[in-house]
Amino acid sequence: MDERRIRALAICVFQYNGKILVNEFRDPVTQQICFRPVGGGIEFGETSAEAIVREVQEELGLSMTDLRLLGTLESLFVYNGRPGHEIVQVYDATFADPGAYELAQIHGHESDGAAFTIRWHDSSSFSEHAPLVPNGLHELLKSAGLLV
Repeated sequence: MDERRIRALAICVFQYNGKILVNEFRDPVTQQICFRPVGGGIEFGETSAEAIVREVQEELGLSMTDLRLLGTLESLFVYNGRPGHEIVQVYDATFADPGAYELAQIHGHESDGAAFTIRWHDSSSFSEHAPLVPNGLHELLKSAGLLV
């Protein structure tokens, strides 16, 4: 987020047994813990559906089926002391390999090589002090019946 611009993103929640797959991270400035599903930027000439399939394959090395658009969110936020603005396409999907659902955590790598770990979490993990981001995602998932 070095320049001020609106970013177009796609994320996927991979709901399973009342839980979703999210990365836990901390804002370096505020030290607030946040949770975010896997995903990333939509590249020029790429649809959001193509972007999330690519991102999950690149970051996790996993394929998916049954991709379903849940909705679109617009998020205005501050992270690492800088304002951000994102338009986020939110998807649910199924992992092609059912063994992925048996894993307590899945290790991945960002495009810059930074490692991360995603884990299954239910609604009880998310709060005002440890939110599910982007803003509005928790409510979207509740209205879709994916989180209680």
